[in-house]
Amino acid sequence: MSDQLPAPAASNTFERIKRLSPDGHESWSARDLARVLEYTDWRNFTSVIGKAREACANSGHTASDHFVEINEMVDIGSGAQRAVEDCRLSRYACYLVIQNADPSKPLVALGQNYFAVQTRRQELADDAVLKEGQTRLLLRAEMKKHNKNLAGVAKQAGVIQPVDYAIFMDHGYRGLYGGLGSRDIHARKRLKPNEHILDHMGSTELAANLFRATQTEEKLRRENVRNKDQANRIHNEVGRKVRKTIHELGGTMPESLPVAESIKKVESREKKRLKAEQKKSLGSKPDTGG
Repeated sequence: MSDQLPAPAASNTFERIKRLSPDGHESWSARDLARVLEYTDWRNFTSVIGKAREACANSGHTASDHFVEINEMVDIGSGAQRAVEDCRLSRYACYLVIQNADPSKPLVALGQNYFAVQTRRQELADDAVLKEGQTRLLLRAEMKKHNKNLAGVAKQAGVIQPVDYAIFMDHGYRGLYGGLGSRDIHARKRLKPNEHILDHMGSTELAANLFRATQTEEKLRRENVRNKDQANRIHNEVGRKVRKTIHELGGTMPESLPVAESIKKVESREKKRLKAEQKKSLGSKPDTGG
């Protein structure tokens, strides 16, 4: 029988030292990672971090998003502490660090496999979030356009005063949301007073509301409605028919769909991403001289 001990599971080893912030963001301490990888000299490990940081920048990422310099207090005995330099690493940063680590270290090979798999999983998850965000941005822009169009057609039907328009919109929401008006939806979604319900709808919910708005707009225009009470009835009727369609297709009712993060955050993130891609594209263009 072999006396060789089984290799430690990478998932257990690297998950054990993972840190989670109060808002759920994960990170790893470079000091913890160095100990796990059996680097006894911190200076040797900082050179590995330097290579990883360079690789991060060369791949088009912003290194400061993945490598955050910090100071941590450590015990030195008798209740005293002193500050030591450390670096907070993202999962991607850990992957790059281990790719540049000494391959003769026992856990480096395991770490390379673990973080390669986990990083790929995160990339796929990020891609899904990115696509959902882009779809939301598109649908939210369409909602703004068609709500403006709807307001114009409703005005021709006698929905002129702000209070009349609020009532008109509530009729549409009540039809689509099973009797819930805008205030009810706001309360059910537990949104803050200054948060707009459309800004916190996912793509599925936005699409349902866009269909409600466009079909109401077309019906009011087609039937040349000139009475605000009739306009209210039509808006409610269209909302109910959209709801019925969702039910017949086995979909989730809009009031039960999850609250999405603010569209303003999605928009800000998308602008940063496009700016980074543009910067990366400009940096990769060959120098043709002149």
